[in-house]
Amino acid sequence: MDDVTLDVTDADHGLRDRLNTEIIAFNEAATGLTDGALLCITARAAGGGLHGGLYGWTWGGCGYIDLLWVREDQRGTGLGSKLLTAAEQEIRSRGCDQVALSTHSFQAPGFYARFGYRECGRIPAYPRGHDQIQLVKHLS
Repeated sequence: MDDVTLDVTDADHGLRDRLNTEIIAFNEAATGLTDGALLCITARAAGGGLHGGLYGWTWGGCGYIDLLWVREDQRGTGLGSKLLTAAEQEIRSRGCDQVALSTHSFQAPGFYARFGYRECGRIPAYPRGHDQIQLVKHLS
């Protein structure tokens, strides 16, 4: 270990992708579950402009929504609901029986609650003055 150096930086240089690849390989070997797949949904205007999107994945009978974003001028139009509903439908079609996600207290916990998501964990003061909230929904 004496020949190992640590490089602390804010530049990625492909690190996230490499770590993700390594963790997926470890998780698949440990669990025997190799059905992981990305879930990407975009909402675009006729001219191609991005109005919103959702990014997540499915693995081992579970879905995870990592990112759901709607452009500010499109909020309140139902687009977020359409994205979430489309994701849940796709997650179900992949044989999953639950979906999880994380949000912050200043983001959209009420939005997700309207869709049946229930709090299953909370990290206080992340970020300062707010909480990170983990949510889960069992799909029927």
